[in-house]
Amino acid sequence: MRHFGHLADDVRDRLFLSAPGEFTADSAAAVLATALGATLYSPATRSTLRTDIRKQAAQGVVSMVLCLEDAIADHEVPDAEANLVARLGELWAEVTESAGSGVTEGVGAGVTEGVDPSGIFTGCAQDLPLLFVRVRTPAQLTDLAGRLGPAIGLLTGFVLPKFTEDTGGDFLEALAAAEAATGRRLFAMPVLESPELAHLETRRDQLFGIARLLDKHRERVLAVRLGVTDLCSAYGLRRSPDLTAYDVALVASVIGDVVNVLGRADGTGFTVTGPVWEYFPVQERMFKPQLRRTPFAEAEPSREAVRRRIIEHDLDGLIREIELDRANGLLGKTCIHPSHVPAVHALSVVTHEEYSDAHDILQQERGGGGVLRSAYTNKMNEAKPHRAWAERVLLRAEVFGVAREDVSFAELLSACLCR
Repeated sequence: MRHFGHLADDVRDRLFLSAPGEFTADSAAAVLATALGATLYSPATRSTLRTDIRKQAAQGVVSMVLCLEDAIADHEVPDAEANLVARLGELWAEVTESAGSGVTEGVGAGVTEGVDPSGIFTGCAQDLPLLFVRVRTPAQLTDLAGRLGPAIGLLTGFVLPKFTEDTGGDFLEALAAAEAATGRRLFAMPVLESPELAHLETRRDQLFGIARLLDKHRERVLAVRLGVTDLCSAYGLRRSPDLTAYDVALVASVIGDVVNVLGRADGTGFTVTGPVWEYFPVQERMFKPQLRRTPFAEAEPSREAVRRRIIEHDLDGLIREIELDRANGLLGKTCIHPSHVPAVHALSVVTHEEYSDAHDILQQERGGGGVLRSAYTNKMNEAKPHRAWAERVLLRAEVFGVAREDVSFAELLSACLCR
């Protein structure tokens, strides 16, 4: 699979100086954590789950979470579990049939000889997404791992909700046991959303306790996710579509502290993903659109129509929040609607300027450090302080590609929206 694999080859050639690279569910953890991009959540109750996964893959979605937790009502859990097992079983049968290989029986049935677990469907534009299941309890994780049988080969891992120092250990031990039982590498994505993190008096101890716990299971932790909706609920808050998470001071302080402890670039940190954007319907606006005309006016005339479409669907606030996510050390985003995906991915592409700066910084750092003027002559690039940033940029370039010098975010987004 690869980002923007759903675009025609000639469109990618026009947009990218360096095209997004291919990766599989078995790629290195650092690559997969960077490649998550817009992680689309779907309730596990959907009877069309199997076809939904295929459809979203064909439209550019690279990671999905099949949710058994807050996305469904408590009384729906048994039926949702049964539906999830049945639909993933059907999907696995299609994958193995397409690959022309039978399913290995017994222990370790999650691994099928000769079959890439991400699978490829005839007629689809790209592979299946990286698939995760959001469970409610460690016991549910263990139970599902057994019930899925060989279809667990479709999963990249599990999302662990309400993750704290006290509850997290049981989740991670259940994940390790599922790995041992199935022979399948499974990643954890803990969600930080508990009141203990929202409340100032317990936040510090919780964060350092979680950091110690995650460090013990580092090889299994793909990314840390932020549950901003639950954090807001601790204070009875909900942001409007005209405001970002960073405009809510209580939430912004939690994000800053999470990145401070868990997002460090010294080898002790993890990828921390951006919070969910809750809005997609058209609503009456209280404030002016936040999206400037300039980048769209400079492109083809049809780009103004794209700008209007973004504003009508309240995506200008989302775009602003994605920019702030990046500025605050977050990468990727939780998404609840397919319309959010193109914006997240378009803003994840490395610009020509970013790539030029990162390349120059690493070359200068290898030469002993120092300061140099950027090739764009608009900033200072200091080799040693900017090295970690440059390394992250080049890893992002590996999976999201590098835009051509004259290609803007507006053109990348337009290519996805107008296909």
